[in-house]
Amino acid sequence: MWQDLIDSFFIPEDLTLTLFTALLMALILSFFIAMIYRNTHRGMNYEPAFLTTLVLISPVVALVMFFIRGDLVLSLGLIGSLSIIRFRTPIKDTRDMVYLFWAIVVGLGCGTENWTLALMATVFIAIIIFILFLFEYGRPKHSDFVLVVSGQNQLATSEAAAIIKQYSARSRIRSHDLLDDGWEVIYELRFTAEQEQETEQFISEIKGLEGVSKVSLLAPQLALPM
Repeated sequence: MWQDLIDSFFIPEDLTLTLFTALLMALILSFFIAMIYRNTHRGMNYEPAFLTTLVLISPVVALVMFFIRGDLVLSLGLIGSLSIIRFRTPIKDTRDMVYLFWAIVVGLGCGTENWTLALMATVFIAIIIFILFLFEYGRPKHSDFVLVVSGQNQLATSEAAAIIKQYSARSRIRSHDLLDDGWEVIYELRFTAEQEQETEQFISEIKGLEGVSKVSLLAPQLALPM
């Protein structure tokens, strides 16, 4: 019995080399995925901690697959253990979910010793991501903004409408409030890529109207951190 117990602590040399290769390959590919995420990320919801998650998730999945190695009992036990884990971290960007699934698939490939396929698939997906990034695929041709204008005296409505029509592709009044000490008008505007470059001059002209004391231009379509 003691000899069997002692032998259980020793791993065959070929099995040890396979495990080390799988973990190392998963770590290298997951680090590569994290670097692609960092260099191609757009938006305001970038989180450095997400890079650590991408780097670690592939080796962990590879280790899990290495332990299972076709054992049906272990695979069912793994499913049962994972069912009690509840992930409450919200995914703020759908692209983050794609990167997570990509890292998990790489871990599955490395854990099942499909290293060549995992490497080829990772390079192929990386090329697609860089092509989409360079051509700015999915970027809209126009941007929607909210213009908030407030003041104390009577607003020159016709003059404001003329300026807005000159600088925006489309506009409409969202609300018009009369306050005790003034007024506030909220416009919904749409700018093309060329018009968006002239927003500073647009704000200056609106601010220069008689009776206007404050002008705010907001971009509600941006994904802000939750």
